[in-house]
Amino acid sequence: MQSWFGRPIALSFAAMLALAAPLAVAADGTVVLVHGAFADGSSWSKVIPLLEAKGLRVIAVQLPMTSLADDVAVTTRAIDRASGPVTLVGHSWGGTVITEAGTAEKVRSLVYVAAFANDSGESDQDLLKGYPDAPGGAAIQVDPSGFAHLSDDGVTKDFAPDLPASERRLIAATQGPIRAANFGEKTTAAAWATKPSWFVVAADDRMIPPALEEAMARKIKASMTTLKSSHVAMLAQPEAVAKVIEAAAGFR
Repeated sequence: MQSWFGRPIALSFAAMLALAAPLAVAADGTVVLVHGAFADGSSWSKVIPLLEAKGLRVIAVQLPMTSLADDVAVTTRAIDRASGPVTLVGHSWGGTVITEAGTAEKVRSLVYVAAFANDSGESDQDLLKGYPDAPGGAAIQVDPSGFAHLSDDGVTKDFAPDLPASERRLIAATQGPIRAANFGEKTTAAAWATKPSWFVVAADDRMIPPALEEAMARKIKASMTTLKSSHVAMLAQPEAVAKVIEAAAGFR
């Protein structure tokens, strides 16, 4: 029998500490990434390899942005073909989309990245009421068909000011126009009411007021991480955003 004195007691104490410590939970399943307005699936290009390096499967949707219903349908199809439990992530307008699509049974957790987190029956325009106009709003241009895009200057100064010039030019060239009326469409469900949520607040956001992001995170009782970042936190600080997604993917 081992003695309780000397070195064996140190080992026993270490073992007790190990037993008392919370166990790390490995992330698993599939992460479905939903981009925002004025963007496409490539906006997750820096985050995807970080998640895959952790063993997670990843699907980045390509939204048509022709209506909320159309975007929810595309996202739902991605959820349906995902293997295992789904961590659903939305950036900007993508937050509105995951709020509705996230009610799917396979969705285990939600992550909002500088995103809208609507209540049921609430539009993005409703959420913005009572907050000062974001500087980037002036850079939104609507064409005769009713689709909105950002000016090159808006991408540089408001959407992604903390990215290198080469990346800003790429964003401007690949941005996806969004039907302007989408921002007035109201959700019919709020997945965060029944699913655990995480929220990345972009403290230097010039597209959505950071104070609104903080208020939404508190309202939905999300685990909140604040980054000194522009609106495109997943491109400006991909490692930090990936860590938040990994935490949500490890939820039980």
